[in-house]
Amino acid sequence: MTKPSKREMLKPLELLSIAAAFGIFAGLITLMSTRDFLLTVMFTGVAFIVGLVFLALFALTIKPNKIEQEEIHRDDDGNPKPPTML
Repeated sequence: MTKPSKREMLKPLELLSIAAAFGIFAGLITLMSTRDFLLTVMFTGVAFIVGLVFLALFALTIKPNKIEQEEIHRDDDGNPKPPTML
């Protein structure tokens, strides 16, 4: 089994931090315009969740490259042999 790269390991953290930035931005705008703390918390949470869902959907639309396709086929066949690197 190959060890995932650092970029692959940090991908979920990147998506969470971008969604958190969306939430914080929406929360700050709400706080500055209404000065209501409960409404700010609600808008921050909703913006975070909506941002996370949209980022996850966008991540699903990316087609896998050749190495990832070989890995998918290898996992489907049950063959533990890693793909060859060019």
